Amino acid sequence: MSSYVLRAARLAGLSSAIIDDGYVVVAGGRVTATGQGRPPALGLPIVDLGEVMVAPGYVDVHVHGGGGYEVNCATRDEVEASVRRMAEFHATHGTTALVATTVSDSPEALRTAVEGVAAVALSPDGPGSGARVLGSHLEGPWISRSRAGAQYPGALRPPSVEELTALVALSRGTVRIVTLAPELEGAIELIRAATAAGVVASIGHTDADSDEAEAAFRAGASHATHLFNAMAPIHHRRPGPVAAALGHSRVYLEIIADGIHIHPALISLVATVAPDRLVLVTDAIGATGTSPGLHRLGPLEVLVQDGRAVLAEHHETVAGSVLTMDRAVALAVHVAGVPLEVALRAASLHPATELGETAKGHLGEGADADMVLLDDELTVVGTLVGGRVAHDPAGLLHTVTALSGPRSVPAAGTVLTPSALTPSAGSVAGNGGDSAPGEPGDRPLAPL
Repeated sequence: MSSYVLRAARLAGLSSAIIDDGYVVVAGGRVTATGQGRPPALGLPIVDLGEVMVAPGYVDVHVHGGGGYEVNCATRDEVEASVRRMAEFHATHGTTALVATTVSDSPEALRTAVEGVAAVALSPDGPGSGARVLGSHLEGPWISRSRAGAQYPGALRPPSVEELTALVALSRGTVRIVTLAPELEGAIELIRAATAAGVVASIGHTDADSDEAEAAFRAGASHATHLFNAMAPIHHRRPGPVAAALGHSRVYLEIIADGIHIHPALISLVATVAPDRLVLVTDAIGATGTSPGLHRLGPLEVLVQDGRAVLAEHHETVAGSVLTMDRAVALAVHVAGVPLEVALRAASLHPATELGETAKGHLGEGADADMVLLDDELTVVGTLVGGRVAHDPAGLLHTVTALSGPRSVPAAGTVLTPSALTPSAGSVAGNGGDSAPGEPGDRPLAPL
């Protein structure tokens, strides 16, 4: 494993504020030292990144697919191959770790999915050249029919501790998050079982009132899936699950910052009220980074048009997004006015902390050398996963590549020229609608 020093105009991810003229020492895939000014004389190659900011790599805890690949596939081998490819795609947009997210599906399909994801998460080399896969996020099937959004209603079923226990076992302990509606019969027991197994329980796709949401949080739920979307809105006499989540100091608040799911003013509000609990996610589907037209989201057919994903049979229902983490951070900062440090922590430290991934989401000594390189517009110009180059469209990290071997996986369509400092930006769209989806069509094999 190679050792080197990165020097950059700005450095984020330390306990202090963003510093100017910073450096990071990397050895054995980990951060061994950071500082300001001239790096110490260690006899290591120094990579001068110029006017670039180095920040902790993004951690996406809600992502269904990308680059033409999705988690819900027909066979275990297809899931494994698909998850590896989506991890490669999202690394080109600054994501260095992700939780592969399923949609509601048959018991057999979910078993297949968690086994395939586990094969990647527990592989010695992880996903290869892409983002590290931390495990599975089960979004459903234990959710409300009235708030199903872009989830196939035929797959919804009552909460089952037995089914969850079987999925955790099949996943070899890599199920990390489960989203459920706490008002359903058996949901509180499932929340308790999930937390006892080390799985984050999240409320989402729910018609719960504030009392039912409070009961879920008392039982151990500590996360709210795409806050505001697929749940009752705040009302001054019926505060609902949103107010309950905002009011709990240990509940992380997931936001899809694409400008479609929720108004930027609400992103700003959550960042102001709960800056240490904000979690930025993509909710990206397999169509992310591909052409407009018809695509799949699990059992359902989705239409992507003008940067927006909707159910093909019901255009009023947004169906996941075609968002990437770099664009989520940029929108939060440039449009919603979220302070840069808050947005960066919401995309890295907060989700990593919630998952107990203490070596991710920051650049302190001993952290994994997972880093994203950003220009002044917060566009990704490089990604490192465990100190190895995962994305380097302009050759800024060619010295590191030469030390550790080629691992760059450029985004589709990126032209690798010395002047190509900006990789192709991901488009944005949405999820979390409350309308009833249509019937599923035949499911194609990955890639889409």
